[in-house]
Amino acid sequence: MIIVCSLFVSFVLAAVSGLHVYWCFGGTWGGRAALPTTEGRPLFTPRPFEVAAVALLLAAAAWFTLELGGLFAVLFPPGMLVWGGWALGVIFILRGIGEFRYLGLFKTKKGTAFARMDTVLYSPLCLLLGAAVLWMAVARA
Repeated sequence: MIIVCSLFVSFVLAAVSGLHVYWCFGGTWGGRAALPTTEGRPLFTPRPFEVAAVALLLAAAAWFTLELGGLFAVLFPPGMLVWGGWALGVIFILRGIGEFRYLGLFKTKKGTAFARMDTVLYSPLCLLLGAAVLWMAVARA
């Protein structure tokens, strides 16, 4: 079961990483709902290298979850897998909970394309990924 969980989490993270690579090279699909907005304008506009950095971190997390699930043993030492699994799981759960204003399950700014997608997809997915990674870390410990 841990292998299936590892493959699922890794696939999702790799897909989201690929989407960030697409945006890094000027892609626009999904971009309207990718950033929180206020008064019709994005709260921030990430530069291409920042988007590329997020893509790289997501790709590293995808590989990490494959190693955490026991599919490979190449980059990360066993002790780092457990602690890293806890850290990654907590990061995803905190993202799912949010900062209470623009993102997360308890956000107060609603009614934008991002807010709708965050409620329906982004935050629940982050909570699911966080729980899955924590479960893998506990199973590995």
